[in-house]
Amino acid sequence: MLRAALPLLGLPLAGAGATEEPTQEPGSPGEPPPGLALFRWQWHEVEAPYLVALWILVASLAKIVFHLSRKVTSLVPESCLLILLGLVLGGIVLAVAKKAEYQLEPGTFFLFLLPPIVLDSGYFMPSRLFFDNLGAILTYAVVGTLWNAFTTGAALWGLQQAGLVAPRVQAGLLDFLLFGSLISAVDPVAVLAVFEEVHVNETLFIIVFGESLLNDAVTVVLYKVCNSFVEMGSANVQATDYLKGVASLFVVSLGGAAVGLVFAFLLALTTRFTKRVRIIEPLLVFLLAYAAYLTAEMASLSAILAVTMCGLGCKKYVEANISHKSRTAVKYTMKTLASCAETIIFMLLGISAVDSSKWAWDSGLVLGTLFFILFFRALGVVLQTWVLNQFRLVPLDKIDQVVMSYGGLRGAVAFALVILLDRTKIPAKDYFVATTIVVVFFTVIVQGLTIKPLVKWLKVKRSEHHKPTLNQELHEHTFDHILAAVEDVVGHHGYHYWRDRWEQFDKKYLSQLLMRRSAYRIRDQIWDVYYRLNIRDAISFVDQGGHVLSSTGLTLPSMPSRNSVAETSVTNLLRESGSGACLDLQVIDTVRSGRDREDAVMHHLLCGGLYKPRYRLL
Repeated sequence: MLRAALPLLGLPLAGAGATEEPTQEPGSPGEPPPGLALFRWQWHEVEAPYLVALWILVASLAKIVFHLSRKVTSLVPESCLLILLGLVLGGIVLAVAKKAEYQLEPGTFFLFLLPPIVLDSGYFMPSRLFFDNLGAILTYAVVGTLWNAFTTGAALWGLQQAGLVAPRVQAGLLDFLLFGSLISAVDPVAVLAVFEEVHVNETLFIIVFGESLLNDAVTVVLYKVCNSFVEMGSANVQATDYLKGVASLFVVSLGGAAVGLVFAFLLALTTRFTKRVRIIEPLLVFLLAYAAYLTAEMASLSAILAVTMCGLGCKKYVEANISHKSRTAVKYTMKTLASCAETIIFMLLGISAVDSSKWAWDSGLVLGTLFFILFFRALGVVLQTWVLNQFRLVPLDKIDQVVMSYGGLRGAVAFALVILLDRTKIPAKDYFVATTIVVVFFTVIVQGLTIKPLVKWLKVKRSEHHKPTLNQELHEHTFDHILAAVEDVVGHHGYHYWRDRWEQFDKKYLSQLLMRRSAYRIRDQIWDVYYRLNIRDAISFVDQGGHVLSSTGLTLPSMPSRNSVAETSVTNLLRESGSGACLDLQVIDTVRSGRDREDAVMHHLLCGGLYKPRYRLL
């Protein structure tokens, strides 16, 4: 079984190509029985898992070495260092073995390395920020990807017709459109690796990263449709085939999202009944999310969109159902798996580039592709942003557009797709592979190295790493209700109206169905915040030198009701102990004014009596 897994992991089979000789059974005639061996070398039995563990170990040690020097990591993104390390390791293997032994195999990438990265991104994605900018994300992901793919492919074909691409690159219009579909999509792995280190503001990050996740459906459809047209031949393509290609865009995207939401529902419902078997809660999260990815892949739907929607849709209910220890286990296990997968991907990208036997060079194609992907992305961002700013309350300025244009990074998704091309159907595959490698290295290394100085030079607003204060949360929820009321009064069913209706539906049906009763009773947001502040208060008390109370003297509230909170509050217990530590909940983060306390009291009054959209009789 392990030997069968070696090709999938991109590792060579030991003794491949050698003929197996018949083995004689011990004790056969003419052969003396073997004696007792004190030591036996059994490398072939452990080769596959040993090499996998060794790759992960090397990647982990590389990350440790990179972060020993703060100056290096502050200037060079970690993804660039990993690719360079992969080039060095690939060169060493090539010099020793005289051939490239290890490659980034498409099956390994899509089935094992990509899912944990996408699951981590979807599960921990800020849902409020994502849905607030969903219109812009969908515009850049759908319209932008279609624009980039068709313009890049058509421009490269025109470059060939003008004689600027060598005649040995045997490709027609459909071949270039196929190449444009795989080279134009923004890669989520590369964007996540670079933009997390740049720390741009949350709106800019969620738009670019959301685009890289949701454009998978468009990329998959374009790639499969163009690949099918190439195999059929342009003369055999009918008008109905174009209509099927357009319809498949909706089937792949909506089908992938539906699969993810179904598994999110199953995961949330399952965790409702795990109160007595807490040990399997983290396992259920990973198994059902991975099952969503494999199910969508099996049905030829968007697997990335499926696991993204699964993580995004289930987190609220899963976090409420599982225990605190399970939440911690899920968080750190998910982060660890995503970090390991990301590290291995960039290392294998560097190693795969060393094998020059699988790609061929053409300067006109390479330089033309680099120019067109940068030019058409910038042009597309400017045109789409101009349209979006007509409807956005906070428009995207020119500086944001520059960062979005420059942040269109390509990565392992494009490389894996180009490797899957059939050389018998597409004679120019080797040239496309070489061009893809150059584009990936240019965007990840060159743009990754220069995007941070560009952000500083343009004075782009950076992200602020602090949690919202209690006062900010109160005002945010209050304004949501006020805006929903205004939309309802004027008869305009806009974004806030529908969000308020969704929250009512969720509170009335979904939360009661998918959450345990004990978890649902404490979902009142103001008391949930108060509970978290109590926990933080206890930790702050210990950090400031206070003595640790015994388990009989300190009982953390489970918050089944408001009365129990008032009676067993950690703050009250600590105050009674006579400590001199600052224990006021209102000054944990900052000194609160009297106006802030009045706002908090007012929120208690408004919480149960805020305006709810009335039902209209048609």
